[in-house]
Amino acid sequence: MSTNTEVVLVTGVSSGIGRETAKAFLKRGCEVYGTVRNLEKAEPIAAVKLIEMDIRDELSIQHGIDYIIAITGRIDVLVNSAGVTLLGATEESSVAEGQTLFDTNVWGMLRTIQAVLPHMRQQKSGRIVNISSVLGFLPAPYMGLYSASKHALEGLSETLDHEVRKFGVRVCLVEPSFTKTNMDANAPLATSLISAYDSERGIVSQAIQNNVSKAPDPDGVANTVVEAALGSWKMRHTPKGEASLLRKLRRFMPVVPVEKGIRKTFGMK
Repeated sequence: MSTNTEVVLVTGVSSGIGRETAKAFLKRGCEVYGTVRNLEKAEPIAAVKLIEMDIRDELSIQHGIDYIIAITGRIDVLVNSAGVTLLGATEESSVAEGQTLFDTNVWGMLRTIQAVLPHMRQQKSGRIVNISSVLGFLPAPYMGLYSASKHALEGLSETLDHEVRKFGVRVCLVEPSFTKTNMDANAPLATSLISAYDSERGIVSQAIQNNVSKAPDPDGVANTVVEAALGSWKMRHTPKGEASLLRKLRRFMPVVPVEKGIRKTFGMK
């Protein structure tokens, strides 16, 4: 793929990683479209063309994709960045909350991919970049549903890559660690809290806040996304720093030291 004429679609550009990713593609000379849920409330991003699209709604997605295709005739890169999170013990996280979270993090991504793939197959080229997390290969106490959604995303992405590479389309993952974004800093709590978890949940919540406050800005992740989209293909991309270290630890370290490290990170004894 060249690096100066690609048509790029990035979901969830209102803030955080998605917003910085759209800016990073602009710097590479790409024609960039970014999705927001409410166009009237969205803050403009330089030359990024904002489109109103809700990845929980198939009709909304189809309208957005049709709009881009009508203008450009193609989509070369899809970056699935839109996502939500949830903080709470697994026992106190409801099935309804899990369904809402998966509706964005997994099914929303799937809906968007299924709307874009016919065009990529027709043009016989394309790159799909799914924003996962280190929680796609590691556990996260009190973030069970979010971690489950990222594990699901990883499995789906690997499978999809095998299915579409014969069409000239490749799929890859970007797995950041703590990043200084509003989503990480303001994770909503499960609604039906259980008092037995209050103390430890509070400690974990504070540890997350501390880690986010010290975390790098999302521009580093954005640069990794651009390289994943425009560079030579490989399945997994971890931004430099903590994410890359965690990937190595998970691969090479024994289970017990890794578990101890996780519990220490989240302030657990």
